[in-house]
Formats: sequence, C-alpha cells, structure tokens
Amino acid sequence: MPDSVSASLEWFDVKGAAEYLAVSQPTIFRWMKSGLLSFYKVGGSTRFSREGLDAVIEKTTGRKEAEASQGRCASCGHGTLVEGSVQGIGRLYFRPEKSKFWTFEEALVPIHARVCTACGFIQMHADAAKLNRLVPEDKPEE
Repeated sequence: MPDSVSASLEWFDVKGAAEYLAVSQPTIFRWMKSGLLSFYKVGGSTRFSREGLDAVIEKTTGRKEAEASQGRCASCGHGTLVEGSVQGIGRLYFRPEKSKFWTFEEALVPIHARVCTACGFIQMHADAAKLNRLVPEDKPEE
C-alpha cells in the first residue's frame, strides 16, 4: 500500500475496536467469526479499520425523527421547502423490486418532491405507508 493511503487509515486492535464500539472483546470475536465485522491480519495480529467498524453500526430511525427531518433540507439544513412534483413525460413513481404476490393495489408508489429555497436541493419522499403494504415482510433466517 502506498504511504499516503496507509497513513490516512486509522487502525484498531481488538481491544481498541471493542472500546470504539462499546462492546466486549468476545463480541468482537463473535462478529469476526460470523462475518459481520471485516478485519485484517498483519503478521500474527488482527487489525480493524475505522471504516470497517463504522460499517457495523446500524441506525434505526424512529417515525418522529423521520417526520422532523422531512421539514429540513438534507443538503444545507434550511427550513423552507417548497412542495411540488418532479415530472418527465408523466408522473414519477417508485416500483419496489419485490412486492407481495397477492395484493389488490398497484405496485407503484407516488413520489412527492420538495425543493429548498436556499440551495435548490430537491428532496423526494415516497408514500411510506403504501410501500410498507407492498413489500413482503422479512422472514427470520433459520
């Protein structure tokens, strides 16, 4: 690896990775064994990159937080968004790749758009309630 690339990476050992993620060292080993956590072997030692550790962190956004964030620009944080629609030849819709087999609804989900008056950034939001009715529930792996 060139020096400029390796110098920009921050490396953690097992103890440092456990402290960074606020988990126990046995949890780190379990995640390594299951393939959840990427790691590097350097001689006899195990190393983790910050990017690899950050990839393990998942955020679940609650409904209230999602509703609050819809009122602000995702690009600049400005609070004035103008409602409208994005148009090509016709209206834009989102079609999930996989949808429930038996449904009496069309599998097209309407998209609503808002434009920030400060920076011009366009945010698009789909009808999440309809999308959740169309998408099959995840089955737990056995």
